[in-house]
Amino acid sequence: MDSIVAESALPLKYVAFSHCFRTEAGAAGTATRGLYRVHQFSKVEMFILCRQEESDMYHEELIKIEEDLFSSLGLHFKILDMATGDLGAPAYRKFDVEAWMPGLERYGEISSASNCTDYQSRRLGIRYRPSESPSTTSKKGKTNLAATKFVHTLNATACAIPRMLVCLLENFQQEDGSVIIPHPLRPFMGGVEAIYPKSR
Repeated sequence: MDSIVAESALPLKYVAFSHCFRTEAGAAGTATRGLYRVHQFSKVEMFILCRQEESDMYHEELIKIEEDLFSSLGLHFKILDMATGDLGAPAYRKFDVEAWMPGLERYGEISSASNCTDYQSRRLGIRYRPSESPSTTSKKGKTNLAATKFVHTLNATACAIPRMLVCLLENFQQEDGSVIIPHPLRPFMGGVEAIYPKSR
């Protein structure tokens, strides 16, 4: 906030794990049971700050990361280019990722990627100074630095934990109640290939 970044430092790429709290504006009373819509959840979010002319390219990069992640887990999903009327105030363009959820018998949103251009950076005062050689000299003989520009900001959800759990449990559950662990997750599960119900 309130900073000027050297152009040579761009793009700045961050990933953050955070706890989120959902208000019920416009969705009160919907999906009140289960994990699909909860009041508090955790997620991993990706952020990029970049030069203005590069934000469309980095938007595609974020979407590609999401595609690779969900494909590697074996999820069936589709990517929606959201209509203007469905965008929030900050977003210039947004893509939603919806995965098949057997329990809902429909596709449900599991991720999104937004290009907010300079909406957030103007409010936060995040700018960069172009590195091209300054072309003007003042009367006192001092070289004028190039004018600063606002960075473009982008964000995308890598993993919203409750909805990821819904997708994994519902799509990989077997007839005997067991759940197959997708191959990329097995090293994090100590090599376990499946989870089985406790015997009663």
